Amino acid sequence: MTAQVQTDLTGKVVVITGGNGGIGLGLARGCAAAGATVSLWGRNATKLGNAVDQLKSEGATVSGHQVDVSSEEQVDGTMAQVRSDHGRVDSLFANAGVSANPTPFIDQTIEEWHALQAVNVDGLFLSLRAAARVMVEQGEGGSLIGVSSTSAIHGAPMAQPYAASKAGVLAIMRGLAVELARYQIRCNSIIPGWVETEMTDPMRGYEKFMTATTQRTPIRRWGVPDDFAALGAFLADPSQIYHTGTEIVVDGGYTRF
Repeated sequence: MTAQVQTDLTGKVVVITGGNGGIGLGLARGCAAAGATVSLWGRNATKLGNAVDQLKSEGATVSGHQVDVSSEEQVDGTMAQVRSDHGRVDSLFANAGVSANPTPFIDQTIEEWHALQAVNVDGLFLSLRAAARVMVEQGEGGSLIGVSSTSAIHGAPMAQPYAASKAGVLAIMRGLAVELARYQIRCNSIIPGWVETEMTDPMRGYEKFMTATTQRTPIRRWGVPDDFAALGAFLADPSQIYHTGTEIVVDGGYTRF
């Protein structure tokens, strides 16, 4: 048997929550370059429109959907719309997420905790469930990917709600990898390190912090969204039938130093 070494997503439909910027847009660019039809989900209509236009200018087949992933009605309704428009759903990247301002643990409120979990955990659950239901019904396998964070595996002071939500991503994806294997649905996680995104803009304003994190990173720089493009295409590749239950760290070596 001749091994296939080039990713081809022609005819495949990939959904990316939080796909209107940052890591999500990087993942989308990689899948689109491999030939996939890409459905971008996001809350900010302006950013969503800009992302769709950007990908279209690069030759991608792409649609945009304004969705709050913490809403069961919106998630299920949009997934049905994507399937109706494009005929199928083959991969979902559960990437949508929010962070909170660093706050000492003793000053954190239950309202802040619930607001963050509603997007990062509830939204993950709802998005994965909606996609899994479609894939099981289609009976042709598929790929589910959860986007976590290095905060899930090392101490993140003053960010316990965020760290807990990202640890939850790993737990959910591990369980799905076992449960959905019978349907040939692959389930994996991405663990990004420090990446230049809108979410990390406030952190990059502190020179001391940037120097410390960059010096600790063996590759000596922060990541950029396009660092995730080829990985996105790989994880959506239907030929990777034996790859499931993994956690891929993309952090320039940060957690190994």
